[in-house]
Amino acid sequence: MTGEERRKAIIEIISKSTKPVSGTALAKQFQVSRQVIVQDIALLRAADYDIYSAARGYMLMPSLSENKNKEVSKDTDAITRVFHVSHTDEQMEDELNTIVDMGGRVLDVYVEHAVYGAIRTALPIACRRHVQEFMSSIHSGKSTPLKNLTAGDHYHTVEADDEDTLDYIEKALKEKGYLCSE
Repeated sequence: MTGEERRKAIIEIISKSTKPVSGTALAKQFQVSRQVIVQDIALLRAADYDIYSAARGYMLMPSLSENKNKEVSKDTDAITRVFHVSHTDEQMEDELNTIVDMGGRVLDVYVEHAVYGAIRTALPIACRRHVQEFMSSIHSGKSTPLKNLTAGDHYHTVEADDEDTLDYIEKALKEKGYLCSE
């Protein structure tokens, strides 16, 4: 298998996956080193594939739209919406649980930094267990919330099965004071 064939196969695998795919699993599948996979991912990113590294592997994410509003997800019939939110560190768990409890799946988090522009990372959270795992990594000191770069202001791309679910999520976030007015 050539490098180009392997990279096409990598895109195929991560685009069909609903959860992050680890570099180790890809290396094992293609019988190459983890470093070769890292280089392949770098080449794919340079070719304009929106591949993001999450704590549990690689994901192909929907692209940021200029209107930051609504779009149909590339891989499913699910609908995505970007929510502009702000809250304290103490409210972070409640914000994420609000989204998943109402049927939403958080795909990412990003901030609009004054100097660096958009900084975005995958944040695949689909249930309370994922929220707990994320909060544990924050509380352990392994990481700090991206929102802290922008005084709490950040965005989440949220996926749901229908517009009504996204509307309910939006209403709940607004009622709790997390939703920012545009």
